[in-house]
Amino acid sequence: MTLTFPTFTAGMVLSMSLIMAIGPQNAHVLRVGLQRQHLWLTVLTCALADMVLIGAGVLGLARLGGLPDKLLGAMVGAGALFLAVYGWKAFQRFLRPTALAIDTQAGGAPANPVSRRHAVLAALAFSFLNPHAWIDTAVLIGTASLAYGQGSTVFGLGAATGSLVWFVALGGGAFWLGRRLNSLHVWRALDGLVALMMWGTAAWLLASLF
Repeated sequence: MTLTFPTFTAGMVLSMSLIMAIGPQNAHVLRVGLQRQHLWLTVLTCALADMVLIGAGVLGLARLGGLPDKLLGAMVGAGALFLAVYGWKAFQRFLRPTALAIDTQAGGAPANPVSRRHAVLAALAFSFLNPHAWIDTAVLIGTASLAYGQGSTVFGLGAATGSLVWFVALGGGAFWLGRRLNSLHVWRALDGLVALMMWGTAAWLLASLF
């Protein structure tokens, strides 16, 4: 396989342009970055999940003509429910911002630590239970790769690299901002925005079924 730079770059640019919109995955990485708990494990999990979806799109779904209508409908419904529940949890934190303080114990350890298992499961849920992630990666990137013929694999590698670069940059930025914007006002604004975004996305997904 010969690495064609323009094809690789095209995949990378498309991937980053699709993923940059604030969505459930990005909001979760941002929050984890501000909390500074298992940030890089979360970043790695989200990036690997995107790579799996991109691979499925480039190597499979695009050639099969996309997902069956019933399966896509079931995914959309499950995703809308997941987003609605997460939006409610974010709204509860918005109402009680004191729960958002990044308190630490002696020695700087988090007062409410999250296990690695929980961090991985949460990242996987935001990746695979999010219909937008499937549409952006598996469907749109997979379909776009067909335009490059035999170079579709290189296009997919570029898209996977773009996803990794984005999540590393987002996680690093959130970690950096966490040191400077560790205030209840910032946490409350973030959770209010997340709640509105999650509910709006869930409503849009449900409306798309009719």
